[in-house]
Amino acid sequence: MKFGSAIVLMALGAILSFAVQDSIAGFDLTMAGYILIAAGALLFIVSLVQMGVASSANRRVSESRTVRDPRTGESIRRDETRDY
Repeated sequence: MKFGSAIVLMALGAILSFAVQDSIAGFDLTMAGYILIAAGALLFIVSLVQMGVASSANRRVSESRTVRDPRTGESIRRDETRDY
C-alpha cells in the first residue's frame, strides 16, 4: 500500500512541477511539486527499508546439542529454535 502512495505522490509532484503552467499568487506550484516528489521518494525508501526489516525478521535458526552425563552416561539432546 505504501508503494502505491509513494508513486502517487511522485506522479502528482511531477505533474505540478513539469506540466502545470498556471500560477497562484503567493504559491509556487513548481516548488510544491518538488516537495511532493521528495516526499514520495522518502516514503518509497522507508517502505523498502521496512520490507527488508520485516523479511529479515522471519528468519528462523534451529540448533541441536547432545550432552552426555558423565555420571550416568545418559545422553540428553536439546533442540532450540530462535527467530532472528
